[in-house]
Amino acid sequence: MSDDQLAEGEHHSHDEFRTQHAPMPIELPFDDAEASTDVDLKTQLVRFVVTGAGSGVLDFGITLLLQYVLGAPYWLAKTVGFIAGTTTAYLINRRWTFRAEPSRARFIAVIALYLVTFAVQVGIYSALSHVWPEEILYSLFAYVIAQGTATVINFAVQRIVIFKIR
Repeated sequence: MSDDQLAEGEHHSHDEFRTQHAPMPIELPFDDAEASTDVDLKTQLVRFVVTGAGSGVLDFGITLLLQYVLGAPYWLAKTVGFIAGTTTAYLINRRWTFRAEPSRARFIAVIALYLVTFAVQVGIYSALSHVWPEEILYSLFAYVIAQGTATVINFAVQRIVIFKIR
């Protein structure tokens, strides 16, 4: 029943709102098309790289800011940068790259994947930062190696496993 059809003083029942107006998780509004998993590999790969580049700039920028401007230890700076970058990447990739609907199972799988890639990425960055001089150029090299490794793992697992989950 529409609002126009309600008599003065009448209200919608709770049941009417349950299916039509249930709150959705926070979404990034890239487009209004229905989510689907039928995006081809080339499109997914290009979108994943674009999303990753933007998220990587955010991650590395925060890492450098914390490490070199605020004096945080490299492992802490990289941890905060990683969390900011991967959260941003997940939100964009789920909606735009893989065009997948929200799913608790998928979200839990992504958290598990990000824990693994977190260990890989921060481990590589920290190990290289420990053996190389603490200079921005060496931090960039360490970041590229760590991020590159994590990116390959992320794309493969997300495409093959996570965004196939319903």
